[in-house]
Amino acid sequence: MMGVEEEQREATTNKVMCLLTDPDGTPLGAAMYLPQNAGHQQLQQMVNKLLNNEEKLPYAFYISDQELIVPLGTYLEKNKVSVEKVLSIVYQPQAIFRIRPVNRCSSTISGHTEAVLSVAFSPDGKHLASGSGDTTVRLWDLNTQTPLFTCTGHKNWVLCIAWSPDGKHLVSGSKAGELQCWDPQTGTPSGNPLTGHKKWITGISWEPAHLNAPCRRFVSASKDGDARIWDVPLKKCIICLSGHTLAVTCVKWGGDGVIYTGSQDCTIKVWETTQGKLIKELKGHGHWVNSLALSTEYVLRTGAFDHTGKHYTSPEEMKKVALERYNKMKGNGPERLVSGSDDFTMFLWEPSVSKHPKTRMTGHQQLVNHVYFSPDGQWVASASFDKSVKLWNGTTGKFVAAFRGHVGPVYQISWSADSRLLLSGSKDSTLKVWDIRAQKLKQDLPGHADEVYAVDWSPDGEKVASGGKDRVLKLWMG
Repeated sequence: MMGVEEEQREATTNKVMCLLTDPDGTPLGAAMYLPQNAGHQQLQQMVNKLLNNEEKLPYAFYISDQELIVPLGTYLEKNKVSVEKVLSIVYQPQAIFRIRPVNRCSSTISGHTEAVLSVAFSPDGKHLASGSGDTTVRLWDLNTQTPLFTCTGHKNWVLCIAWSPDGKHLVSGSKAGELQCWDPQTGTPSGNPLTGHKKWITGISWEPAHLNAPCRRFVSASKDGDARIWDVPLKKCIICLSGHTLAVTCVKWGGDGVIYTGSQDCTIKVWETTQGKLIKELKGHGHWVNSLALSTEYVLRTGAFDHTGKHYTSPEEMKKVALERYNKMKGNGPERLVSGSDDFTMFLWEPSVSKHPKTRMTGHQQLVNHVYFSPDGQWVASASFDKSVKLWNGTTGKFVAAFRGHVGPVYQISWSADSRLLLSGSKDSTLKVWDIRAQKLKQDLPGHADEVYAVDWSPDGEKVASGGKDRVLKLWMG
């Protein structure tokens, strides 16, 4: 007869002790023995069972930031991992819908007479706006792929544009420092230009729809060192956020109701929005802060709209759905912030938890121009003047992969709604689509005659828009 010890040994051979955790490190149940031939499918069944999911959801699994695509035993052998230790496996929920990669230019639309400096799809993905050096904002008809309205009134280059998350307003900011609110249905201005800033506008961000519906407040950042909160129906600036000693380069209105500003004074400031009081300062960068990204950015931008295309009749219903989407996306963890700088580095912050960075993210060889969280918050992508796009873990800030292929600085990036694809636009006149899981180039999109300054992937996932120095707007489809 076998001894008790031998029986136990027999039972644990070809098994490995595993602990499943969510991306934040919260364990799902206790550590348990799994057969070495267990792979993605068995793990997926197990997670669905442990989470009591009525509808089975797709998951991806990671061991020390590497996706598990082979059975456990094969992974252990290949990576020479000891079976004695508990193996930590991170499960990450995947989008239940899939976005097709864009692979062709469906139309090239002329209209602007100078460079296109910004492009932005509406939250429901049904409308498109662009801002240009010709001082106009244009709205485009996506069904006929032709110009719809030309919005005139600015006296100088239109540097940035932003849709309200309920899709009812579009705001533009110019090099002269004034802002203009437009009615996207008619292309007409809603009131006179909003003045107060003394230098050009560097960024605009709307108050999230789950905090206030209908949307009425937005914040602008300027080269003059101030950020200002405006009320659209009141048509005036209600709070001026003063405190930065140099230009404010970027601004985000967070889901918790605070405003984040990044500046050339190397700091990020966090403000409350009832009186405009400074709450905290995030210090660490050794040079200008160029870009800020929020882990919840995608749901903040889209409010109540998702890939199903459902529309809402009342602001109350919109606010309720937007709040549900925000809470679901945020989960139990705090809202995370990433900053990109001229010092070549990035920082990951959890501002509601600490004023100290969670991680310093190094690797770029030139200034970091644009940082952007994936819609599910799992990844951070960064675009740099070093011609590369880099991918980082959105929870830990750990480096994951570098995407090389552009032969000029990368100006702007945008994500597909399912977080599986990343788009980049560059000085080299091309757009590129990168496959996140395969960590390689999926599609090369040449076509522009010159530098590509602005790119956006529509929230409904169906199309991409790009604009740049050649003055045309290009639409790309799958």
